[in-house]
Amino acid sequence: MTDAVISTASEEEVRSGALGRRLREFNYGFVGEYPEMQPVRLNAKDAQGRLMGGLRGFVFLEWLRIDVLFVEEEARGTGLGRRLLAEAEARGKALGAGNAALETFEWQARGFYLKQGYEEFARIDNYARGNYLAYMKKKL
Repeated sequence: MTDAVISTASEEEVRSGALGRRLREFNYGFVGEYPEMQPVRLNAKDAQGRLMGGLRGFVFLEWLRIDVLFVEEEARGTGLGRRLLAEAEARGKALGAGNAALETFEWQARGFYLKQGYEEFARIDNYARGNYLAYMKKKL
């Protein structure tokens, strides 16, 4: 079909989820039916209710994917990041994940993730102004 017109998807088209359903149906022919993405969303607050850190991720196809892990500077070094990551991994396992994956820039937390048992398996050099982006994974 060479006469297809490409345009911006409308909000209604995006909300309908039709494109994702079509892809899932195609994928089922290769890996069998699987559940939709399961979110993992954690917040860490101090005694006054102030957000000190959090994690956002999801489980999909037996992988926990960490999108965001952030800890306020004043709480770094207290174990909060380790606790957030451990809780996400436990929830991921409960949702059927056997592995975890994430990306981190070289100025972020590569050393922290290495200490938590993650290994770097790929890197894109000069991803952001001369800095690399590391791809990391861990067996849960």
